[in-house]
Amino acid sequence: MIAIVVTMFLVLAVSGVVVAYVAFPHRGEQLPVVPQIGNAMRKGVDSLPTLEEHESRA
Repeated sequence: MIAIVVTMFLVLAVSGVVVAYVAFPHRGEQLPVVPQIGNAMRKGVDSLPTLEEHESRA
């Protein structure tokens, strides 16, 4: 029973991070409550490779 509770907590935590990433830093906005986390996520966004519009057409 404890394993299920811990697993569900981890799933909810990961999904919260994904939602926060998609909702704010991915779109170029700051997190309203905790800007330090937004800055850390922005570093991750900047380090990921992206396709330009002309590169995505194959």
